[in-house]
Amino acid sequence: MDLFTDLLTGLFFFLGSLSIIIGACGLIKLPDVFSRIHAAGMIDTGGTAFFVLGMIMQSGWSLITVKLLLIGIFIFFTSPVTSHVTANLAREKGMVPEGKKIGKLL
Repeated sequence: MDLFTDLLTGLFFFLGSLSIIIGACGLIKLPDVFSRIHAAGMIDTGGTAFFVLGMIMQSGWSLITVKLLLIGIFIFFTSPVTSHVTANLAREKGMVPEGKKIGKLL
């Protein structure tokens, strides 16, 4: 059973790392702030969720598991809120999504 737990933990850590790497590439490559906000949101929810799941698998059933679940729930709810606030601030500053700039010029 320990081997299965270690393999599952390794898989969760690998998926979390892969998610964070892909999201970081998105932060570098995407053209505007709104697309980058989407990539950052994916890093927070996807990557962190896999890491928390991996840590839960390693901790077993204990108080640590409850704390990790609370951390995961907190991140799950706060990440979209921060993305939304950042997008609203960018909109107030006059930033326009990349695809909408062409329509404004015409």
